[in-house]
Amino acid sequence: MDKRIGAQLFTVRDFMKTPEDFDDACKKISQTGYKTVQISGTPLEAKVIREILDKYGLKAMLSHLPFDAFEKKLDWVIEYNKTIGADLCGLGMMPMEYAESVDGIGNFIEKANRICDALKKENMYFGYHNHSLEFAKIGGKTVFDILSEETDPEAFNFIVDTYWVQVGGKNPAKCIKKLGKRAMAVHFKDYKIEVADWGHSKMAEVGSGNLDWDEIIAACETAGTRWAFVEQDGDWLEASPFKSLEVSYEFLKTKGFI
Repeated sequence: MDKRIGAQLFTVRDFMKTPEDFDDACKKISQTGYKTVQISGTPLEAKVIREILDKYGLKAMLSHLPFDAFEKKLDWVIEYNKTIGADLCGLGMMPMEYAESVDGIGNFIEKANRICDALKKENMYFGYHNHSLEFAKIGGKTVFDILSEETDPEAFNFIVDTYWVQVGGKNPAKCIKKLGKRAMAVHFKDYKIEVADWGHSKMAEVGSGNLDWDEIIAACETAGTRWAFVEQDGDWLEASPFKSLEVSYEFLKTKGFI
């Protein structure tokens, strides 16, 4: 497993809308100590992204793009990822219309398998990022199990989000170990409960919530996970996603990451 912990740039999505803002965000992330990133949540062109990443010594390992792009302009998806330097092409979530029935999931899988085949010919990989909806049961099985069982294990990989696995009622470490090397990337995102709002979970800086990070990290090592990325969609310290990324980074340094 690459011990260079990455930053999922969706965390700082509000600071990536212009080249100038993206430059400033990458500078701050690099100064924190991050060396790898995931590209997500920016409208900038791939060439601009790559130039700024190179300027600050950051390496993009994967991206998140919408399913519509995979389905209708796959050549562009391939070129985008090659330009930023990533070989794992991630999908943030399947469109909701596919997730509501067995037939819908089957339709999604059929399309995803074709996409996987095309990416494989380019020595690239498809990665599916989970939320909690994939742990809903349809026809007696969870959507997640259907996806893992009915797709090509050599081409359809997963970007496991630890927080959303927990919200879905599953153990993140067990999920990662079950997937094995198909858990190609993992989003490190903590799960926190507060007394004043005990009925709802919150995203939290890694190490400040309820997840067992020794267990999760060990599971990643056992599974053969390639990369881990800190992601925190909201609930930031001091209302600053950069501060939250810094706190998570400092915690993960104590766990052997750099």
